[in-house]
Amino acid sequence: MRNIMTYVKQNKWKFFATLVLVGGLFFAFNTFNTANSETSEIRHRKLLSTIGRLLESEHYSPRVIDDKFSKEVFDAYLKTLDPEKNILLQSDVDSLKVFATTIDDEIHGAAIQFEPAATAIYERRAKEIKAIFESIIDKPFDFTTDDSLMVDTDKMNYAANKAERVKRWNDAIKYKVLDRYVSLLEDREKHAKTKAEKAVADSSKIKDTLKDNFIVKTDMELEADARATIKKNYIKRFSLLEKTFDKEKRFESFLNSITSLMDPHTDYFAPIEKRSFTEQMSGTFYGIGAQLTQDDNGVKIASVQPGGAAWKSGLIVVNDVIVKIAQGAEEPVDVTGYETTEAVKLIRGDLGSEVRLTVRKPDGTTKVVVLIREKIVLDEGFARSAVIQNGNEKIGYILLPDFYADFEREEGARCSKDIAKEVEKLKAEKVKGIIIDVRYNGGGSLYEVVQMAGLFIDKGPIVQIRSKEGRSQILSDETPGILYDGPLVVMVNEFSASASEIFAGAIQDYKRGLIVGSTSSYGKGTVQRNVAFGKPLDAMGIQTEYGAVKLTFQKFYRVTGSSTQRKGVVPDVVFPDDYEFLKYREKDNPSALPWDEMERAKFSPWTSSNEIATIAAKANNKIKNDTATIRFKKNLQWVSAQVDKSVALEINKYRQYKKEIQNVIQQNENILKLKTPMTVSALKADYDKFYNNPDKTKQDRYQAWLKMVAKDIQVNESSKLLTAFAKPNLIAKKG
Repeated sequence: MRNIMTYVKQNKWKFFATLVLVGGLFFAFNTFNTANSETSEIRHRKLLSTIGRLLESEHYSPRVIDDKFSKEVFDAYLKTLDPEKNILLQSDVDSLKVFATTIDDEIHGAAIQFEPAATAIYERRAKEIKAIFESIIDKPFDFTTDDSLMVDTDKMNYAANKAERVKRWNDAIKYKVLDRYVSLLEDREKHAKTKAEKAVADSSKIKDTLKDNFIVKTDMELEADARATIKKNYIKRFSLLEKTFDKEKRFESFLNSITSLMDPHTDYFAPIEKRSFTEQMSGTFYGIGAQLTQDDNGVKIASVQPGGAAWKSGLIVVNDVIVKIAQGAEEPVDVTGYETTEAVKLIRGDLGSEVRLTVRKPDGTTKVVVLIREKIVLDEGFARSAVIQNGNEKIGYILLPDFYADFEREEGARCSKDIAKEVEKLKAEKVKGIIIDVRYNGGGSLYEVVQMAGLFIDKGPIVQIRSKEGRSQILSDETPGILYDGPLVVMVNEFSASASEIFAGAIQDYKRGLIVGSTSSYGKGTVQRNVAFGKPLDAMGIQTEYGAVKLTFQKFYRVTGSSTQRKGVVPDVVFPDDYEFLKYREKDNPSALPWDEMERAKFSPWTSSNEIATIAAKANNKIKNDTATIRFKKNLQWVSAQVDKSVALEINKYRQYKKEIQNVIQQNENILKLKTPMTVSALKADYDKFYNNPDKTKQDRYQAWLKMVAKDIQVNESSKLLTAFAKPNLIAKKG
């Protein structure tokens, strides 16, 4: 019954989402109807003006695109081109200021002048900085001078002249080399200490201890090694920028400089990026069935999936280096120097389409391998479970990395369905309580989070949404009954956003379970939909001719009427957290929309919720008075304060500074380190996936995940909280 209800409500929601954006979709598609013969300049102009009209007419809270907005775009794009302010000169910026108040005119249809002018200067300066780097890196550095490096570029102006720019590069490279050099000195000192200790422990083995493979080098040799490492890293970085940050990529960055000023979550996706985003949401893509990795030799085959296209060909093996990638008979792209993620985007494509890989074999020979893309399911990104043995009690643990949903395929993956399956398996294991971990979960499908929350509460409202016109709607779980009514903990942190916050907020508002984590979740209370441009390039309409804009068109609110925007969800129990004092949350972004609230929805809190307040109060009191936690917070504040300070480039000062940082970080790691790992095991139903998996590398990753969970102190503390609940009453009223 629930599957039928899910399908009906699913399609109703898709229809509603289409209606909301039907005007924008129609006008976007009709703008691009003669694309085949147009130049890139015409295409860019159409795309820019189309996005501009879309932002002004459909965004939830559109800003006026005027001279003030234009100036902000000007600054934002230059920051994108030169985030460290070591490429452009102040004179370059001054010369471009003629466009500072005309970008709004370009967005409204005038000829595009600013971006081409800026990119022309960037290309010229990029060649210059490569030459500057090469002139610096081959000369030894003097680490005895009392120099320092300002690391907060927001406090810096652009270089006044070429000499100042050279000085900035010299200091920046010196810092990189110094850090590597000090690490090499530390390695040498550790080796010498270990060697001496062995010799003292057993003088008869002194000769043996001398026969090791560690080559003792002089200071001069170590400094040269440090420069060689930094040189290799930068050469790779320059090569990647030259190949991937081309004119089209820079124009895409320009468009995102505009969209991001509306709010942090309105983005432009180029066609290939749009496909990548859809793949991430659905957990499904079309590829060759191979995992890639990267080392000094390039992008390599790390593993081959049994049954996949690469495996069936018999021509692709582990350690093959991918040199070129071609789409069918098209001209191949040389991917030497590419990052793995960029190579993956080229390998993936449409179902049944052809991709040609030029690979260099371990013996040095090269071969062109023709493969036909097949359906690949990223099941490692789906929900997964484990059982924690806490004394005589079993605790269920579910990790949910994303609120994924494949709306394009009737049998596609849905996180709500997967969570329901995991809960059923855990109930079969007779667990006392369940932990649902949405730490680092950035969100996903609004529909799916409503369905998922409904597994743990009786029918009722889950989230409220409001449009720009002020129209509101309540999204509710409409199916009576509960799949699981036992003790529940939801784990969040400052990277838990959007759908994660809806889920955690609903569980908290209904007093259905304990929310534990950092002082607040991320604070994203906005809803986005993709508006595609141009005609579809594949049968599913996933990839379109001109890409798409992920547009903010609604805000969501908790059933209490409060928005999560900027404020996030405040946990019932607050744990110590590594990232607490770093500015990563929504409230730290200047373009974030404001917090507000709306009317409270009618809902009935959980009737068996008295334990929650008692358990939370005891836990918070214990944490508050814990000396280790107090020390942890002080250490974290100190480390966070160092981020904005200048760094000494004199070796003794730097070594002292690095030692202080390392000591404080080590203290905090020890505080958060679980002294004795928990006993964590795979579910009986999942035994084969963990221990008899035909894909050995995947099996190893699953087993490594179990070990990682076993060492997680926050999971351990959450499991202890669950054991404090009274005996659960597991029922299955939904199914």
